Amino acid sequence: MARPTTDQCQLCQRRVALTFHHLIPRKMHRRTYFRKHFDRAQLNEGIWVCRRCHRGIHKLYDEMTLAKQFASLTALQNDPAMKKHIAWVARQKGD
Repeated sequence: MARPTTDQCQLCQRRVALTFHHLIPRKMHRRTYFRKHFDRAQLNEGIWVCRRCHRGIHKLYDEMTLAKQFASLTALQNDPAMKKHIAWVARQKGD
């Protein structure tokens, strides 16, 4: 996990402290399906998001759903429920 290249959340675009979100949750890395279909680098890919966006991601979806349906920044950005959450977070001040 490399350091973020910006201080801007990749979802809501706010400039706040960031956390690393694994696109394939770490809990799934030991499962046979994911070990067979993804290499270590792919399993460790992620995005830098603010705490509010990160909490929202995990509140909306369980780890298996995230791993199978939302394993890319684009998939998260295009999801209607996430869009609604991101819009709300973008209006918030600070973290």
